[in-house]
Amino acid sequence: MISAIAAAKAYAATQSAGVGAANPMQESAGSAFSSMVQTAVNEAVTASRTSEKQMAAHTAGKAELIDVVTAVASAEASLETVMAVRDQVIAAYQEIMRMPI
Repeated sequence: MISAIAAAKAYAATQSAGVGAANPMQESAGSAFSSMVQTAVNEAVTASRTSEKQMAAHTAGKAELIDVVTAVASAEASLETVMAVRDQVIAAYQEIMRMPI
């Protein structure tokens, strides 16, 4: 649901944009994609660090094996997701580069 403040800011942005002004929606779409990718990478790194901590705790006898397996599986799933997105971005870039001018 859109908050009243967000709606007011969007309305003000449309009113202040004149002829030939940059489209604020395009800028926010680019930054939204960038922040989504950054969040995904940060989550993958966090999952990896968590699995490493669980493995160290298990080695020290402070964690159960199931906790280690769960943390490693989560890290693996996060890494596979990031790699899949990376592969799709590269494929899209290559497709754009093959387009005739």
